[in-house]
Amino acid sequence: MDIIAEIGSVHNGSLKLAFKLVDKAKDSGATTVKFQTHIAEAETLRTAPSPKYFKKEKRYDYFKRTSFNINQWKKLKDYTEKKKIHFLSSPFSLEAIDLLEKIKIKFYKIPSGEITNIPLIEKINKINKPTFLSSGMSNWKELDLAVEKLKDVKKLTIMQCTSSYPCSLKDVGLNIIDEMKKRYGLPVGFSDHTIGITAAVLSSFYKITTIEKHFTLSKNMYGSDAFNALEPNEFKNMVSCIKESQVILKNSVNKNNLKKLKNMKRIFEKSIVVKRKIEKNQIIEFNDLAFKKPGHGIKPEEYKKILGKKAKKYLKDNHVIKIGDYY
Repeated sequence: MDIIAEIGSVHNGSLKLAFKLVDKAKDSGATTVKFQTHIAEAETLRTAPSPKYFKKEKRYDYFKRTSFNINQWKKLKDYTEKKKIHFLSSPFSLEAIDLLEKIKIKFYKIPSGEITNIPLIEKINKINKPTFLSSGMSNWKELDLAVEKLKDVKKLTIMQCTSSYPCSLKDVGLNIIDEMKKRYGLPVGFSDHTIGITAAVLSSFYKITTIEKHFTLSKNMYGSDAFNALEPNEFKNMVSCIKESQVILKNSVNKNNLKKLKNMKRIFEKSIVVKRKIEKNQIIEFNDLAFKKPGHGIKPEEYKKILGKKAKKYLKDNHVIKIGDYY
């Protein structure tokens, strides 16, 4: 399973910090790191409103201040690939696609807010590289059109998500994963915007191919995503839980195959034993029997087959009854 650490712009415009985030994401178990390629003048008006969680500066100014130039993007991509982790970035404009093509990016991720930006989608379709499509703020009609426009990409993965930061547990919508599989017949992933890791781990049940989660060094870092992101230890724990869940889901158990439980059954189950001494030829009654560990003798469920039988020999207290002890 591909596990994407969404770094976004939490690097705050520092290439050195971006390198460190890549290192920590790799150490935390991510297989891919994702950034956001913003070119302020190409993607937003200065007067465009900001979401509620973005208050400290105007978004235009933030994107302008924190964006990398082409040389910095190339250094970041090369550094990431040297660390043997996939590099991914979301373009927010046609110009951003041009920039990413110049540094020879291998994958694309179309963010939820661009799903109705058909010119951007058509451009990525022509490039024909593996693409992730976020669906967090689209209805079925909009998603249908986007998927149709991306029919030529080498591999398309649709990401179920809800564009709410943070996303409440009631709005996660894991049920949509199966709907997407039936509707499109394509790989489906899950981009988790909740505070914890429960939704990400639970999504494994739906046999998804990709999980994405926001990543930060500290929730106190500056930026719109840091507060809702996972710190390295939290991310590492999430990856561990996802891997464990995958083992559980991939391995079925045959209820009638008890070979591995043979020793446990012997230790914990019980056998039919003599409760009080039984003389030779004495008729065995229920009060002559007890049921005690270990379970290597005749099972208690067979007790009625012994009642009314005669003892072949003297049987002392706590003797484990065998088939040859009675007739």
